[in-house]
Amino acid sequence: MARIFLSLAAILAGLSVAAGAFGSHALREKISDRSLEIFEVGARYQMYHALALLVVALLLSRIESPPATMIASGWLFIIGIVIFSGSLYALSLSGVKSLGAIAPLGGAAFLAGWGALAFAAWSLK
Repeated sequence: MARIFLSLAAILAGLSVAAGAFGSHALREKISDRSLEIFEVGARYQMYHALALLVVALLLSRIESPPATMIASGWLFIIGIVIFSGSLYALSLSGVKSLGAIAPLGGAAFLAGWGALAFAAWSLK
């Protein structure tokens, strides 16, 4: 699992950098300032949680019997990135306002991931 999470963390972090550059350079003149701000929030949270996934991967590679909640936290960070950042990217590029209603589900996945990681840390021996 550590290898999967490490690989996905690197891919998601790289895509976050690409999204940030795309937003700053290609989108600046094509979408509204508010839409660009929304796009940048998606990229920023994607990077934060790609780094969190990296930490989970490194912990998994070092802990002999990691708690299941640690693995769950990694999956929750991935789900959060896809739903939260993905919906913000789609909202900012399409202008379909109803996509904004999906983002809180990704935010809930982020919060659950942090909670699962805290629980896993507390249960380490």
